[in-house]
Amino acid sequence: FMQHENIIGYADDYVQNPEKHPMDFLSRIFKEKTWPQKTIGVEKDNYYFSAACLESLQKNLPQANFVDSTGLVNWQRTVKSPQELNYMRKAARIVEKMHARILEVMEPGMRKNDLVAEIYHSAISGVTGTSGEQGFGGDYPAIVPMTPTGADASAPHLTWDDQPIPDNSGTFFEISGCYRHYHCPLSRTVYLGKPPQKYFDVENAVLEGIEAGLEAAKPGNLAEDIEAAWRKTIAKYGYEKESRCGYAIGLSYPPDWGERTVSFRKGDKTVLEPNMTFHFMPALWFDDWGLETTESIVITGNGAETLANVPRKLFVKP
Repeated sequence: FMQHENIIGYADDYVQNPEKHPMDFLSRIFKEKTWPQKTIGVEKDNYYFSAACLESLQKNLPQANFVDSTGLVNWQRTVKSPQELNYMRKAARIVEKMHARILEVMEPGMRKNDLVAEIYHSAISGVTGTSGEQGFGGDYPAIVPMTPTGADASAPHLTWDDQPIPDNSGTFFEISGCYRHYHCPLSRTVYLGKPPQKYFDVENAVLEGIEAGLEAAKPGNLAEDIEAAWRKTIAKYGYEKESRCGYAIGLSYPPDWGERTVSFRKGDKTVLEPNMTFHFMPALWFDDWGLETTESIVITGNGAETLANVPRKLFVKP
């Protein structure tokens, strides 16, 4: 943990003040520590480091050499420690509970926002302890539950509304358990009523593609090998997915639970190593519907281990 003497606060009038910027204060600290001529790494492509941040530093530290260090820390996070994996396994137990709650309470006519309230309750209340095992609560995930129904499921990353869930409709749930800000995303699709045959046809291709991808997820293979195995498998059934089918996960804050490093896509030559963790995300979206079945995985010495234990199938509630 950071030593107490290295924790430096700044005055409240730096907060949301157009006349002052917190980086002005940081520049003063650099000068006090005789660092004004150092080489300073800045993340030019970062959610929280703005153009105004860089302008302030450049104005106040004109002799410094600024270099782009985007992703430097993120790449150090790709291989997880045993403690980090322990946190992610706890997040996996939470997401298992979240999906179980969806199947328990979801029904036609239920307002989507009420269902999402149930999802959030499961996520934050966490897992109750059992004999010999202590329970634990959940943190807020870096992304809200994504829950599109029917034609809305033709696109990822859509959230909820306050409308009743219709009968004879499919909904995919892309959600994540979160423990101490470590994530375990997992997607499943639920159909209320009798699904059209196309759902089962796509499910068959997706499940076979997932198995092929997991088989390729071994130390020494490349990130693109997983995508290639997935793509070749679904091509046998006449399907194509041009976007990536996975990405690195772990410690994250809003607005994204991805680590913004490794991707399962053609051209990513990252060598897979034990204790790397990924969201294997081989979903398929069509013109007026979609199906998501995904897994969070950890690379082990023997291959891929799925972190969560939720049946890998299309769930049907007649």
